[in-house]
Amino acid sequence: MASINQLAVLSSLSLIVLLSFSLLPDPCLATTRKLSALVQQQPLVLKYHNGPLLKGNVTVNLLWYGKFSPTQRSIIVDFLYSLGSPTKRTPPPSVSSWWQTTEKYKGGPCSVAVGNQILDGKYSLGKSLKTQQIIALASKAAGVKSNTINVVLTSADVAVDGFCMSRCGTHGSGQTKRVNKFAYAWVGDSMTQCPGQCAWPFHQPIYGPQTPPLVSPNGDVGVDGMIINLATVLAGTVTNPFKNGYFQGTSDAPLEAVSACTGVFGKGAYPGYPGKVLVDKTTGASYNAVGLNGRKYLLPAMWDPKTSTCKTLV
Repeated sequence: MASINQLAVLSSLSLIVLLSFSLLPDPCLATTRKLSALVQQQPLVLKYHNGPLLKGNVTVNLLWYGKFSPTQRSIIVDFLYSLGSPTKRTPPPSVSSWWQTTEKYKGGPCSVAVGNQILDGKYSLGKSLKTQQIIALASKAAGVKSNTINVVLTSADVAVDGFCMSRCGTHGSGQTKRVNKFAYAWVGDSMTQCPGQCAWPFHQPIYGPQTPPLVSPNGDVGVDGMIINLATVLAGTVTNPFKNGYFQGTSDAPLEAVSACTGVFGKGAYPGYPGKVLVDKTTGASYNAVGLNGRKYLLPAMWDPKTSTCKTLV
């Protein structure tokens, strides 16, 4: 048996689109101020359901399914290492300071370390995967141990059940004979399938306001989109690993630490506009977080339980 929490980026994007139209009886008269005010008025409370969270030292194991270049892998691995990097090692705003918001949830700090990595470049289960196959791959990522997250990353040429239709990533839990439960996550590269849904704001959306896309900070729209979705599912995993942690709504379709703040990357965000972020003067790339090895990333807002608001780095 396995439980699944879906990262409903597509559903959230649809909600953003609906909001943008329902709030604008006359688009010509609408103003940014009105949109921002209306969005900010929505109450946001994630209830704690008294279940266990992933705290302390958490190991993230990776299974790379399909074709990923060394550069693509390094972008993602550097992001994961940056989560656990001391804040003083990177200039602000840092990736690690973004992750520190998870410390405000019950149980204290969660320190992330990168564990084992497995390359499955021969598509051992084919190029079209069902959810149960994702869970099976996750269980083999590096064995099943407590306080680990086994992450499956699929390349741009791999189709996954529900990908681009209702989700851009997933996290949940599986069960084996050796261990009662284990946490897993999956994120796919959407570049050739649905960048408008799963790599926004680095690609124009299919629906809604057609604002110019931002320039991706690492020069790879698909992978930079994966970073946003990986950040979302990782935050959801540590704060709601077994469907009884922090969330709003139902346990089968929850709004979690980051998915509750979908579409918000900087101050002044509103439906269709990611907010004010930083821009690299040399490349023109947009970012809001600095990681190890000079990496720059665009990370989504995370719900802060101390203020009950979506917290952004800039």
